[in-house]
Amino acid sequence: MKDITLSVPDKDYSFFMKLIKQLDFVQIRESQKKATKEQFLTELKEAVDEVNLAKQGKIKLKTAEQLLSEL
Repeated sequence: MKDITLSVPDKDYSFFMKLIKQLDFVQIRESQKKATKEQFLTELKEAVDEVNLAKQGKIKLKTAEQLLSEL
């Protein structure tokens, strides 16, 4: 058996799952990366530190326009 990893937009997920479940030869193993509490707290601390540095003028943060243009 071969494995395939797919990314499906949230808005199409329900439809896709209904469709794929109709195929009796497909085994579904859903997985989502779940951040551990430790990972979450570490990333939150890094974000707060970055905001504090920006307030002190030590670093310059991206504008909302710059962030959107990256998408």
